[in-house]
Amino acid sequence: MGVSGSIYRQLQKISGKLYVTREKEELLCYSYDATGSSFLPDVIVFPGSEKEIIQILKLASKERLIVVPRGAGSGMTGGAVPVKGGLVMVTSRMNKIFDIDENNFLVRVQPGVIVSDIHRRVEEKGLFYPPDPASSSVCTIGGNVGECAGGPRAVKYGVTRDYVLGLRAVLPSGEVIQTGVSTAKGVAGYDLTRLIVGSEGTLAVVTEITLKLLPKPEMIKTMAVFFDSMQKAAKTIAGIMKEATIPRCVEYLDESCLDLVKDTLSFGLPKDIKAMLILELDGNVSSVEKDADKIKRLCYSHDALDVLVAKDQTQAQKLWDARKALSPVLYKIAKNKINEDIVVPIDKIPDMVHVIQEIQKTSGLKVVSFGHAGDGNIHCNIMYNKADEDELERAEKAVDKLFNSTLDLGGTITGEHGVGMTKLKYLEREIGATQIELMKGIKKVFDPQNILNPDKIFH
Repeated sequence: MGVSGSIYRQLQKISGKLYVTREKEELLCYSYDATGSSFLPDVIVFPGSEKEIIQILKLASKERLIVVPRGAGSGMTGGAVPVKGGLVMVTSRMNKIFDIDENNFLVRVQPGVIVSDIHRRVEEKGLFYPPDPASSSVCTIGGNVGECAGGPRAVKYGVTRDYVLGLRAVLPSGEVIQTGVSTAKGVAGYDLTRLIVGSEGTLAVVTEITLKLLPKPEMIKTMAVFFDSMQKAAKTIAGIMKEATIPRCVEYLDESCLDLVKDTLSFGLPKDIKAMLILELDGNVSSVEKDADKIKRLCYSHDALDVLVAKDQTQAQKLWDARKALSPVLYKIAKNKINEDIVVPIDKIPDMVHVIQEIQKTSGLKVVSFGHAGDGNIHCNIMYNKADEDELERAEKAVDKLFNSTLDLGGTITGEHGVGMTKLKYLEREIGATQIELMKGIKKVFDPQNILNPDKIFH
């Protein structure tokens, strides 16, 4: 519908001329996310306060103007892409860490705070915020709340929703709600906090987040385990998870991944390597040392080629740098990728590995997999050239096969990236029409005019 001169001037009055733009170059910068799909918005606004967000949403509600909340745009399913144009609301200016409450293990933050800044600030005080997505150096906590982000530590510590105690948020009408508590427990009424976490900006615009913290672990030990087959690595993961010890991370990289990152590692890889696990243990010194010995023995009993224990923090960081660099370096293989974050039960990981290998054979496309194997979350990357119609068709058929096999194994089509627009057509396969209708009803209560991030999750 576009934005009239009158609405544009009103937006400038709310947030200041410096923070409102409809210059074509700026619109292009906020038209896409990590999916690469692009839809041009009509205007970008960078609000600096909750008060401004209230006024913007009141204006949008009155004028029936679409509003798409956005953090850093690092999402993988098009959640922040303005598929119907309208106003993109970027929260980057709202980046204050209000206070870190060391006595009650809490931190209050605005949505535009970069996640790695939260990690750094709380760790300086001997505290710990576990969720650690691969994009933590650039993604915002507001985006993490919108998508219910996870990361490698989720196997032991859970995901974003497990740490959000309360929220302040603005409804599309401009009304403010405060949800949740600042205490360890609280069961007063429906859990609106958890409803908003993971709602992908379709219900309300979050303006303040209260996060639960933990004591910082006394010791962290990082290990790399090498195998000559992906199946052996997958069976080892199931074996580790059966032990009384739960590592805080169990990541796996397949052979294609290792070819891409081997130059960034600080050690040579064993001959015939087809898979690598990155394991991380934390806790007090004596328990970590004991658990590391137990896991080392278990890995060798599952025919590991070798087990390397990082000798210092620098070597451990090299392992994680290689893991976190994987997503961008995949473009060395092909121009485009479809990155799906499926999850299967832990004991079904070997079956899923077999499915992925079959998809690679039948599609004729390179399929690269890595992920948070400790909780069954596999990032499956189908590499292709979308300008080639034949490759595009094969890639889409590969996604159908991947999702159908995932659901057949009792899994889910998304573990942490959300549904956004890219998985929208697959959601009913997983949850059914009745649940979709319930969700549409909830959306209508929060957003009767359907102005907040429409055409995400469902139509």
